[in-house]
Amino acid sequence: MKRTKIVDIFNPGLIGTEVSVMGWVRTRRGNKHVQFVALNDGSTIKNIQIVFEMEKFSDEELKLITTGSSIHVEGKLVESMGKGQSCEVQAEKLTVFGTADVETYPLQKKGHTLEFLREKAHLRPRTNTFGAVLRVRSALAFAIHKFFQERGFFYLNTPLITASDAEGAGAMFQVTTLDLNNPPRLEDGKVDFSADFFGKPASLTVSGQLEGELGATALGAIYTFGPTFRAENSNTPRHLSEFWMIEPEVAFYDIEDNMDLAEEFIKYCVQYALDNCKDDLEFLQQMYDKELIARLEEVVKSSFVRLTYTEGIDILKASGKKFEFPVDWGTDLQSEHERFLVEEHFKRPVILTDYPKDIKAFYMKQNEDGKTVRAMDVLFPQIGEIIGGSEREADYQKLLARIEELHIPMKDMWWYLDTRKYGTVPHAGFGLGFERLVLFVTGMTNIRDVIPFPRYPGNAEF
Repeated sequence: MKRTKIVDIFNPGLIGTEVSVMGWVRTRRGNKHVQFVALNDGSTIKNIQIVFEMEKFSDEELKLITTGSSIHVEGKLVESMGKGQSCEVQAEKLTVFGTADVETYPLQKKGHTLEFLREKAHLRPRTNTFGAVLRVRSALAFAIHKFFQERGFFYLNTPLITASDAEGAGAMFQVTTLDLNNPPRLEDGKVDFSADFFGKPASLTVSGQLEGELGATALGAIYTFGPTFRAENSNTPRHLSEFWMIEPEVAFYDIEDNMDLAEEFIKYCVQYALDNCKDDLEFLQQMYDKELIARLEEVVKSSFVRLTYTEGIDILKASGKKFEFPVDWGTDLQSEHERFLVEEHFKRPVILTDYPKDIKAFYMKQNEDGKTVRAMDVLFPQIGEIIGGSEREADYQKLLARIEELHIPMKDMWWYLDTRKYGTVPHAGFGLGFERLVLFVTGMTNIRDVIPFPRYPGNAEF
């Protein structure tokens, strides 16, 4: 008999038919006459109740059914007389795939903290919470591809190993095949990277944006969706060392086009989750965030406020609110400043533009005032910045001057400058940290809880 996934078993048309279900046991209860087992196979937040009439099964068979064990049951799907479920399976045949020792299985009890579950990352996907989060994450990943593909964007795979630092931050993981105990050295004592695999220093990428620009200036509109890496020694609830980025780049776009795309994109993703993850979102709302679905619906129907960084600074300074980090023109906004603008002042998402050039990356297009650049950050409730982007500097001389001003090694950037020498065009793009989107949509509060196997300082076990 072919297996039926539990997500499909609640089809009313299956009532009265023989079914075959497989999954992991969540709970077992009952008496000497009948036993009730809640079974889940990961396809849905819902469990299917399996009814075992004791006269049909031996004690030896049933004692193997414990929380965490995996089983295969064949039987008849019938309407349920009990509360909490519409149907149940009357078991006729049982196969136990794998047992789970009640004394050692870490998820035996309910109510584990999220901190505890991070230490059990190899098993936490089996919990209701992480099953829900991972299904929402999967749906959002599909929505991202669907959005861009429907609009004529091409999916571009940018390199994970690079010799350039797109952000200029310097916090990168080095990639090498050299013997770290005895690397070759030059006369001045520095490591001789000419003997390394690539003949030069190489690192894991912090962004696919620069290579994405190369694709956009050939294909017109591209997007990347892949892992990126930051070696910052940060232990905040908003940072990971390995995370996924979505980075569209579009030729012939200006900053206004870029803002329109960002707003349309993120609303599309949130709406997709509302339409396709109803059960999981209702569970997460019940367990973690009572305002979750209302907040998601509010974002979809809101028009994002658009204002300049300077206007934002003026609002913050005039608010009378005492911030942990003082705010003044030229300072980089902190999460508390961003969330004040979104949650308290405007009460809807905000797109801030025209940041001081000294706090933004070298590739952003300079405004005529010589002080600001055509940057844009999308700010969301609960999160703060969720998207960062800009119109890119298309003028060769201006870009070159900025690179020299910041002392970025020309040997690393010649290829990037070439796009401004040969057929340069206005173009723009942005980056969305995928985990921050998942964080917002699920209502979770720590970014380590929205990625299957989090990487952060001191943690790379699983």
